[in-house]
Amino acid sequence: MATTHHHSCTLCEATCGITVTVEDDRVVDIRGDEADPLSRGYLCPKATALADLHHDPDRLRTPLVRVGDEWLELSWPAAFELVAAGLTEVREKYGKDALAVYQGNPTAHNLGLLTYGQLFFRLLGTRNLYSATSVDQLPHMLAALQMFGHQALMPVPDIDRTDLFVCLGGNPAVSNGSIMTAPNIKARLKNVRKVVVIDPRRTESARLADEHLFIRPGTDALLLLSLIEVVFADDRVCTARLTPHLTGLDTLREVATGFPPERTAPVTGIAPDRVRALARELAGTPRAVVYGRVGVCTQEFGGLAAWLTVALNVLTGHLDEPGGAMFTTPAVDALPMLSLAGQQGGFGRYRTRVRGLPEFGGEFPCAALAEEIDTPGDGRIRGLITSAGNPVLSTPNGPRLERALDTLDFMVAIDPYLNETTRHADVILPPTVHLERSHYALALANYAVRNTAKYSPAVFPRAADQRHDWEIVLELASRVLGGGLPARLLGGLGPESLLELAARRTVRRPQTPQRTQPGQAETAAARRRPGAPATAAARQTRYPRQEDPPRATRVPRRPAAPAHPPRPRAERSGADRTQAGAQ
Repeated sequence: MATTHHHSCTLCEATCGITVTVEDDRVVDIRGDEADPLSRGYLCPKATALADLHHDPDRLRTPLVRVGDEWLELSWPAAFELVAAGLTEVREKYGKDALAVYQGNPTAHNLGLLTYGQLFFRLLGTRNLYSATSVDQLPHMLAALQMFGHQALMPVPDIDRTDLFVCLGGNPAVSNGSIMTAPNIKARLKNVRKVVVIDPRRTESARLADEHLFIRPGTDALLLLSLIEVVFADDRVCTARLTPHLTGLDTLREVATGFPPERTAPVTGIAPDRVRALARELAGTPRAVVYGRVGVCTQEFGGLAAWLTVALNVLTGHLDEPGGAMFTTPAVDALPMLSLAGQQGGFGRYRTRVRGLPEFGGEFPCAALAEEIDTPGDGRIRGLITSAGNPVLSTPNGPRLERALDTLDFMVAIDPYLNETTRHADVILPPTVHLERSHYALALANYAVRNTAKYSPAVFPRAADQRHDWEIVLELASRVLGGGLPARLLGGLGPESLLELAARRTVRRPQTPQRTQPGQAETAAARRRPGAPATAAARQTRYPRQEDPPRATRVPRRPAAPAHPPRPRAERSGADRTQAGAQ
């Protein structure tokens, strides 16, 4: 008998609603959910791969331990004991900072890792925290920290109500938005009066745009300074109600004066007349927004370019205004939770051992991970935890990192696949995958173009020999952090476990900055423990401000092996398998 389940695709930021039809414990159909208030039936080809992932025979379901050149299956209790011993030995022998953590970007799509995982990794007390943030959106988060006081306060284009959308270094036609959760972005862009794409490549988004301006790579900050110079020179600054909250306006005017379009055009490749026209369009269009994404971030002046993008929206009267770059009002505000986990933000409070690179948000840039492992000296990384990531494949200088991993004293990977990174681990702890766990878009709802709240129960129950990722980190926390978690909490009494430990260890709890649109309400769905059963998916939609936009056009057990000590680091073997979506 076939049954249909409502769920969410967690393979990208769009978080599209899906219906999953199951017959005889197999997925027979995945379609877009017409009733989903955000995606409204839209679906891209990625979502159908969820069935392939769930039924993939190569997916790991029980822990693996490396013994010599072989991988052997291990029971969960034996695996936890081995991992706890390895991590504890590194910490006791070399100090807390000798243990490093790397998290991939699927963390943002995973309720268990966002809640339990973040607290556990932070409570380890190591400065050597790394994530995909530093090869992606860090400049935008730095701008948010410096301008609004919290690294997660990044405004989102109100794409459904804007008349002029200027896209700088982004390709939303492929990404369905990034720091702009916007399913079916192609249909949304069709309703925008004018779309301008500024990119050195003729991307899929550029082909849909009304105008495509080619820019020389790495010169975005110069273009933005010239746009700002024109706004000042033409006396078109309109900061309106934001004026009392602004500082440094005269300094910005003085700096921009040195970068008129005629001076920057030979470098950016964009003609002065076109720069002036675009600046005047932005200033003269009541509902307009400038959006910058990966191309803005991954360059030498990414931090400055991200800051100037926000500044341009401020100067033209388009920050937190309808049709502009708005702060969202999600049903569950993730900022207090991030602050509790020590992620309000910070920059340059301490630096890496080898090159002196600054931390951001309590993390070092992942470009420094390899050198912090393979460079001799005090403070060298000796142990590593990787979670939901494949940094050998996705971060700078992967070959060096791959070689460095073999010099570690101990490594554990929380990952469902044997891939380019996890094959170097001593133990692999495989969590359940997408359709086996419940879902609430805790992080990405904070960047959605429409305010929705949706809890999705798991489609398949986890098997007795499987563990959710939150169960894995909770068990490791209880073993590694030295009795900080009462044994009774392992029975599933709720998320108070790590929160209690955080309170006892006096995690800094700064006051969360007030959002422009206050009034977030916590939902029962968000209070539910990850993986807990639910009777039905709860849906709710709420539009910001007053105006509802037109509805967007839809587009059609094997026996456990005994525990063995980690083998000496020598030659490594294993299948090249990349975790889907890992970064």
